[in-house]
Amino acid sequence: MQIPLPTEEQALPGREDSVKITNSHFILNNPIIPNLDENIECADFALGCFWGAERKFWENAKVYSTAVGYMGGITPNASYEEVCSGLTGHTETVRVFFNPKELNYKDLLKIFWESHDPTQGMRQGNDVGTQYRSAIFTHSDSQNNLAKESLSLYNSELNSKGYPEITTEIREAPEFFYAEDYHQQYLAKNPNGYCGIGGTGISCPI
Repeated sequence: MQIPLPTEEQALPGREDSVKITNSHFILNNPIIPNLDENIECADFALGCFWGAERKFWENAKVYSTAVGYMGGITPNASYEEVCSGLTGHTETVRVFFNPKELNYKDLLKIFWESHDPTQGMRQGNDVGTQYRSAIFTHSDSQNNLAKESLSLYNSELNSKGYPEITTEIREAPEFFYAEDYHQQYLAKNPNGYCGIGGTGISCPI
């Protein structure tokens, strides 16, 4: 499904101040706005509603911490309601903090690809809108190359099973704007909360 992204003239203005959040992961107890030292790296993935998407990553025992926010658009420090309007250009994103000596970026890519259907354009299942589009925002040449390699491999695998082309965007990471506090680790705080995330059932051969 194709829905146009807003132009700079159409985008909401946003605000200078960022949201105030609790700097502790509800499950892992590690900071979600860490001062990154040489042992911790960052990865950003958009794969539909970030409530269920974030859980997919924190369930990996080797993940240091996770957070949710908005990326890829125009509006600075947008609110959830503004993002859902389609007038910010952002997509709901999970930020993953990990130690590459303990967890390979390829393992995160495998979680990403297998946790959603990356062929749907501006939607994920019944969730429709630009904020649900699939994207990988990379922080190094290595991440970029591995992301593109994994896309090619998974695209071939999905094509062989009758799926159309992958629509996932891969680009250098723009600014990450943290989502409101109640969104952070939402499904841990609300175990019966909505989760629309779901994969194709096809393994990614990375």
